[in-house]
Amino acid sequence: FCKIVKGELKSQKVYEDENVIAFLDINPIHKGHTLVISKKHYDNIYEIPEEELAKLIVVVKKVAIAIKKLGADGVNIVQNNDEAAGQRVFHIHFHVVPRYHGDKIKIDTIEDRTRYKDEAEMRDYAEKIRRFLV
Repeated sequence: FCKIVKGELKSQKVYEDENVIAFLDINPIHKGHTLVISKKHYDNIYEIPEEELAKLIVVVKKVAIAIKKLGADGVNIVQNNDEAAGQRVFHIHFHVVPRYHGDKIKIDTIEDRTRYKDEAEMRDYAEKIRRFLV
């Protein structure tokens, strides 16, 4: 994620300010699944100062509202800490996952993931979310 913050890795950003960046997950549970990360590196919730965490959660809420306005029936907000809890990338981040009635997705499995057909579709989803950010 540090490479995304530095611009060394490409991402479809939906939000960015001086402290936080939000971008589409490349392995989404549903299209629109967004990751919200701190631009400063902290491995997990244990390390991040409360004032930095507050900045993150404000953006998480904005993204959740935007995804809901796009038509999701609800959202899961997930934040994993340590390998035993499913953390795969050791840079604090929140998942904002669109959910739909009857989708039967198990949030913690990798098997139920979807794919964007191409980069253009991914850009389109990022733009839709940006339009609804409050």
